Amino acid sequence: MKPLLVLVVAFGLALGGTRLWLGHVDYAWAGNVAMATMLVFTGIAHVPYARGMAQMLPAWLPAKAAWVYGTGALEVAGGLGLLVPAWRPLAAACLLVFFVAIFPANVISAFKHLDYQRGTRTGPGPAYLWFRVPLQLLFLAWTWYFGLHRAGGLPG
Repeated sequence: MKPLLVLVVAFGLALGGTRLWLGHVDYAWAGNVAMATMLVFTGIAHVPYARGMAQMLPAWLPAKAAWVYGTGALEVAGGLGLLVPAWRPLAAACLLVFFVAIFPANVISAFKHLDYQRGTRTGPGPAYLWFRVPLQLLFLAWTWYFGLHRAGGLPG
């Protein structure tokens, strides 16, 4: 829920900011700023919640802490990439793959009833997926629309 709130609030603030500074609303810039803000927010959260997030990973995966820190760094890097117009299409394309790749961790978390912030098995369980699946689809659509579609697609 927090990432959605960050995304929406950042989008509203960025829209207002473009209106004030540019004299018109720049939806593409605001959309990318909002996603970047959300990704930096969630990427940094990998540090204090690493123990709980490690429990979201498949049992067969080694070095779980490294994966948690690595995916957090990728979120931050992807978000920052969205802010650089020349890098935006590539960053958006990589983020689309990333969002699909990390989704199984959310499924694992739901079926284990994990609360990754507390590192306990007191989470909402599979019902969480009724929120997470549409949220993940929103992240994919948002990234495609503002990062690729509005940016003119991949260079090359």
